[in-house]
Amino acid sequence: MSHRSNPSRRHFVGLVTMAIATAQLDLFGSANAQPSTTNRKQTAANQPGSVQSNDTNAIRTFQVHVPQEALNDLRRRIVATRWPDRETVADQSQGLQLATMQALVQYWGTRYDWRKAEAKLNALPQFVTNIDGLDIHFIHVRSLNPRALPLIVTHGWPGSIIEQLKIIGPLTDPTAHGGQAEDAFDLVIPSIPGFGFSGKPTGTGWGPDRIARAWAELMKRLGYTRYVAQGGDWGSPIASAMARQAPAGLLGIHINLPATVPPEVAAVLASGGSAPAGLTEKERAAFDSLDALYKKKRAYAAIMGTRPQTVGYGLTDSPAGLAAWLLGHPGFLQWTSSSDAGSPTRDEVLDNITLYWLTNSAVSAARLYWENDNISILNAAAQKTADISLPVAITVFPGEQHQAPETWARRAYRNLSYFREVDRGGHFAAWEEPQLFAEQMRAAFRALR
Repeated sequence: MSHRSNPSRRHFVGLVTMAIATAQLDLFGSANAQPSTTNRKQTAANQPGSVQSNDTNAIRTFQVHVPQEALNDLRRRIVATRWPDRETVADQSQGLQLATMQALVQYWGTRYDWRKAEAKLNALPQFVTNIDGLDIHFIHVRSLNPRALPLIVTHGWPGSIIEQLKIIGPLTDPTAHGGQAEDAFDLVIPSIPGFGFSGKPTGTGWGPDRIARAWAELMKRLGYTRYVAQGGDWGSPIASAMARQAPAGLLGIHINLPATVPPEVAAVLASGGSAPAGLTEKERAAFDSLDALYKKKRAYAAIMGTRPQTVGYGLTDSPAGLAAWLLGHPGFLQWTSSSDAGSPTRDEVLDNITLYWLTNSAVSAARLYWENDNISILNAAAQKTADISLPVAITVFPGEQHQAPETWARRAYRNLSYFREVDRGGHFAAWEEPQLFAEQMRAAFRALR
């Protein structure tokens, strides 16, 4: 059955640049760039860059236009940064080092150019649609191949849609990137509620299960009757929830941070005890890395899972504080901010951080941890992996904090259709190794076409 639809194609073909006037000011929330009182009613009613419609299911085109005053305000705040004392150790054991942060923030405030990121985003077909009372922003790129397989890819924290921009070409146009025409995907890249350009929930309940239902509705609204889903970090429990819910049309999922930790191992990790007896070499290595993660590297998750509003005041007021908080994630441990070499580059990482700043989404994004009620996204029982009957594909990247052993993966997912350990890439796999990531998507979903 065809998974393409003429209405959705008309939205794509009809992409236009919209004049958003004062409505854009409400999105970026700068204290120095508020809409006038006379325009507040109009601003609240209109989403920036959208085509207004009486149809609540309408898919509206979207463009990014940040007011210059918001960028000026960012630079003023960067110049006014009040720095802490230097760390008393010669490594990162106390956190991000002062010299590293000062160099990055100085570059951010003097040489970094958000307009390049804005142009890159506006060159892509972006849309907004209201689902379950919340505006959902997404990028939607169709392949020229009419038989392309639709794929919805979900980012995590401290990432955003910026993570996935480099995979668009390899996935939608595989013949230009070492693949075959039959490997083509139609790509849907949504912003999680509370992140980036999606709406911010004003009430509770927007956890992975609800987001999964929203994603299924989005794919249905786009006219897709056969599709697959992928996710890393928060995208993993969201994709897994989709697989548990098994909405009509979903064929299978791929995840690169799987919930494979067995119950007996999870119990020991939670108590801080020693490794269980009988673990294989790979299982023991996985246990040791998780033990270190839980004891020394997950403070950010504990804080956002319990007091997101409290930590949010500093993140919302200080660009340097926001940057340090995001870069403190273990996924950035091996990343160097002093060079444009490698992937992601310094500018690309600042694109991501600046997106959080300009959309004032530090708190709304952090609340996803609170919504999850401290349920581990790595524990098989907590994520109800036994309830998933759809095919599940897993790729293990060597730089990821959790090196999921295949033995645990097969225990967790009764229909594990694909498992690979690759030789490079880390937590931000699509960002760090877009070509390899695309190759994994082609291989993982080939049997489902």
